[in-house]
Amino acid sequence: MDLLKSSIVVDDPNGSAMDACFTAFDKDGDGRLNLAEFTLICRALFRNDRGHIYDVPAERLEQIFSVFDTNGPEIVRPVNAFLIVDVQNDFISGSLDISNCSAQQKGHEILEPINNLLDTVDFDAVFYSLDWHPSDHVSFIDNVKMRPLDETSLIDADSAQVFDTVIFAGPPPMKQRLWPRHCVQDSWGAELHKDLKVMDNGIKVYKGTNPEVDSYSVFWDNKKLSDTTLNAQLKMKGTTDIYVCGLAYDVCVGATAVDALSVGYRTILIDDCCRGTDFKDIESTKEKVVSSHGVIVQSNEIKAMAEGRDRRPELGYKLAMELKNPDSVLSQRNGYRVVE
Repeated sequence: MDLLKSSIVVDDPNGSAMDACFTAFDKDGDGRLNLAEFTLICRALFRNDRGHIYDVPAERLEQIFSVFDTNGPEIVRPVNAFLIVDVQNDFISGSLDISNCSAQQKGHEILEPINNLLDTVDFDAVFYSLDWHPSDHVSFIDNVKMRPLDETSLIDADSAQVFDTVIFAGPPPMKQRLWPRHCVQDSWGAELHKDLKVMDNGIKVYKGTNPEVDSYSVFWDNKKLSDTTLNAQLKMKGTTDIYVCGLAYDVCVGATAVDALSVGYRTILIDDCCRGTDFKDIESTKEKVVSSHGVIVQSNEIKAMAEGRDRRPELGYKLAMELKNPDSVLSQRNGYRVVE
């Protein structure tokens, strides 16, 4: 297979830099790029700002090459969104303080690195999600007797405890983990923590507003009965890359990151800007993100990535795979300017 000149990825509306790039890597001068020449481009492309070259397995190189050989996209600049998940009082020092969960992680520890990112990285958009529950929400342990349990539930309403999972009667039957009452609409516990920097142009997204179904992901509720405003706003801004962090790592943050990947966004999970409830579940979350072609990094790596000085092959691979999916936000070139 040969990769045509039109497939070079550049930010060059006049075409001069693209011509120079193409000529430099077209070693045999045949006016096309073969796999070996494309491999050289990838070695030049996928590296960080300290000169470290990221290894790309041969099988993945061939998969990326085959997509660009077929589609020939000319793709320009990613559009970055920073999504800060549920950094609310109740999860830090209130009724569902995650330090009381099995992992005993302290939610307030993420405030400083998140604020530092807001101060130093020029994101194209910043979103804050908020759990925003009505008082009769299905997830609250003190509401467990408000709805009938299914006969298959191993735990009955009288013996149910916080963090137990019950099955509510349907149709269809619905599994539900029970939590302390938390993030009730318009309460102190539902407010963003006072030490979290809130950008003037930041956009708030409210979830968990339906009393009958929980909503871990910022994209939609757990049954996918309805979505939030997030995806529509991301599309409106032409977002391609989402940097995700917040509380709790293994619950709402993890669900959001996995959903972002499933929709088609290139997704970067910021490890040190998250805290969770259970170590085993945190590790499971990380495995799901990586297996779905997401990237997990530390906050001190974000600025270089957002500025294009640290280019990860996982994100290039994600782009290539999404170009094959006509329903993906990336295949629609949402957020990329196509050079004609």
